[in-house]
Amino acid sequence: MNYKENLKNALTGQIVERKPFVSVTQLGTIDAMNHYGLKWPDAHKDANQMATLASSLYELAGLECARLPFCLTVEAEALGCDVNLGSNERVPEVEISPFEYADDIEATDDFTKRGRIPVVLEAIDILKEKYEELPIIVGITGPFTLTGHLLGIENLVRYMKTDIEEVEIAVENCVDVSMDYIEEIQNHGADVICVNEPTASPELIAPDDFKSLIKPNLEDLADYIEVLKVLHICGSTQPIIKDMATCGFDGISVEEAVDIPQAQKEIIEDNCVILGNISTSKTLLSGNSDEVKGDVKKAIDDGIDILAPSCGIAPNTPLDNIKAAISERNEYFNL
Repeated sequence: MNYKENLKNALTGQIVERKPFVSVTQLGTIDAMNHYGLKWPDAHKDANQMATLASSLYELAGLECARLPFCLTVEAEALGCDVNLGSNERVPEVEISPFEYADDIEATDDFTKRGRIPVVLEAIDILKEKYEELPIIVGITGPFTLTGHLLGIENLVRYMKTDIEEVEIAVENCVDVSMDYIEEIQNHGADVICVNEPTASPELIAPDDFKSLIKPNLEDLADYIEVLKVLHICGSTQPIIKDMATCGFDGISVEEAVDIPQAQKEIIEDNCVILGNISTSKTLLSGNSDEVKGDVKKAIDDGIDILAPSCGIAPNTPLDNIKAAISERNEYFNL
């Protein structure tokens, strides 16, 4: 089957014979690394290892995409932040940022040639050459989340209360940075770009602040992206589901906390589909195969448009649970 075409049809609201099963979020697992003799942090820094791990769940379990990279620190590192690349069980984290104020944030002329950005771009090239019919999904850091990496979460929270203009300028500057990165990702032939904005969750930011501060910048990014595009926000996003759906993305990725039937009612006129809803912590990581299959069946019955893990797959997630999830989708559609 042409998985790329099936995902494109599903993301553009067309009827498909079977709902795609992809991941728009982190998918590197220890089981997959062990199978291929890979490890973190090496696979964060080497294009061949990154490409192999990005497509590992397709090869080993039938997930219908390759997805890279495996963290949200690529842009921050290229801008000059010190990043701890973590371990097999821990994704990279920003440790030190050279930025203190919004006006300090600016991409250098060689921004897309710095840090791990060239590794990501080369890995896309490798995947494009190897797979003609498999969609390549590339995740980028949303501008508000990137602002938190650069200014520090504590400073960002303080500015939200004392100097909202400083936040607005910083986020706008981060949008400019993201656009430079997006242009290169598109030039290398990515099929889907997923903008990850975990810091914009209603559990962290008031819905009114999302609408007034974050949404306009996401709209600018969505308008700039020329390929298929998805917005992922963590947590219980029900209070902002309508605003997410009207940012201009083809799809919105949500966690299991979202009531899918209710969400579908709220966005029925917004030309946007819903992805996700398969719990990464309760079932894929910690559940048994029957619980995983139950999660998948419920998501389909509830009307999810595209099946996907609800957030980044935990590194310790058993490969057998990924296989069980896809097996249930196959059984549901008599494949």
